[in-house]
Amino acid sequence: MQKELGYKKYTNKKSKRDETHKEYLFFIEKKINSDVVVDAPLNYTGSKAGLVQKLKKFIPPKEKVSLCVDLFGGGFNFGVNMPYQRIVYNDINDRVVALIRMFYENDCSALIKKIKATIKKYGIESLFMEASELCVDKAYEKMIKENESLQIAARPVLDIKAIDEKHIEYVFTLTLKPEVKLGKYKNLDVKKDKVTVTKKEIEEAINHMREDYKENIIKEGKIESGDIAVIDFEGFKDGVPFDGGKGENYALTIGSNTFIPGFEDQLIGLKAGDSKDVKLSFPEDYHVADLKGQPVVFKVNVNEVKQIKLPELDQDFFDDLGMEGIDSKEALEKQVKENIKTRKESEADQKYVDAIFEEIIKNTELDVPDTMVNEEVDHMVEHFKEHVMMQGISMEQFYQITNSDENKLKEQYKDEALKRIKQRLIMEEIIKTEKIEVTDKEVDNKVEELAKKYNMTKEEVKKEYDNNLDYISYDLKVNRALDIIKGEK
Repeated sequence: MQKELGYKKYTNKKSKRDETHKEYLFFIEKKINSDVVVDAPLNYTGSKAGLVQKLKKFIPPKEKVSLCVDLFGGGFNFGVNMPYQRIVYNDINDRVVALIRMFYENDCSALIKKIKATIKKYGIESLFMEASELCVDKAYEKMIKENESLQIAARPVLDIKAIDEKHIEYVFTLTLKPEVKLGKYKNLDVKKDKVTVTKKEIEEAINHMREDYKENIIKEGKIESGDIAVIDFEGFKDGVPFDGGKGENYALTIGSNTFIPGFEDQLIGLKAGDSKDVKLSFPEDYHVADLKGQPVVFKVNVNEVKQIKLPELDQDFFDDLGMEGIDSKEALEKQVKENIKTRKESEADQKYVDAIFEEIIKNTELDVPDTMVNEEVDHMVEHFKEHVMMQGISMEQFYQITNSDENKLKEQYKDEALKRIKQRLIMEEIIKTEKIEVTDKEVDNKVEELAKKYNMTKEEVKKEYDNNLDYISYDLKVNRALDIIKGEK
């Protein structure tokens, strides 16, 4: 559901000094010293000395102040609260209002000339967009305050209808929280998977642990699957080296499928000191366009062959693990089994909840606005970008490797974003329907539980939540709602 708030108009304000003064005055309200509110415009078009006197009367010499240049008339309007130690021209691509941080004694004539030159060169229209921000920001705050009773579900959309040197007209479109008509959400015919742990799973898990303490020892014989071949290689297409196709002393684990299909298999049987021309073709879906499906030759020299040696299940290995109470193979197997069971039960529970929600969504009347989906997608993409960058990869590199772009990435997240929103809105409606409440004592108990779990003080836990315990309260309500739909309460 969307609601349009009719056009908001900020028309030209005339100076009290000069009724013919027609420039478009930019202004906003700001608190000075936390107790004085300046309601602009404080307009001045006279001499520097007169300006100094105006300022001295208006605000003490050592307070913070800045001036917003009146771009149309060359005068000054009182503006944003900033330090005024020196003159600074805030160059923002000659698009908008310039801010002057000034001390009274400084001469601003050169700056005023520069601003006027900018207007002459690019036209007054080039200033409109940022000028509009000064009006819109104030109106946005007012609009939000006036509509506190509305359940706004996404960022308001701003549409500027008209703008010139005398006025601006615009409209905010609000996306309201959609109505949720719950159907059946309890006693659903959904079964939870039973969890079992096999002997093979235990062995594989222990082998993975052993690999963390593996040793690579020099091997005199031939390369086998699982060995490490230390190689020099260079790739050629039509007899010419291609970019990214060269490496020296590269440690390649045979069977890891690190290289393109067929490369590693052709090294099996070679030994240290051997050379070979590896002939193959790149896959049709390879990310580099010039190499897709192309036949190439890699000239390979084997420098060294290493064999991976896993540690024995002995006391030295158990000591290295540092797991409390683990001093035998049987104790390790028991602990590993419990770990696997815990993980699989968590996965089974999540699968069970997802299946329940699929049924609830089918039974629920709910129309999610596109603006909510797009906002959720933006959050998910930003989170993904942070994750990629933590891996030391730029988004440009990621897009090149995956042959995609931001639009394709957003498209991939749309279904999951819609699912998340529906689940969240349904949970909130169930909480409301079931009249689920949480006491302050229950919230405090949860804080204490988290403090013990993460070895923190209660104050540190609260700080992690920015001292807003509504998040914890909400989580407790959601967990109770989950118990209800799972039939556990």
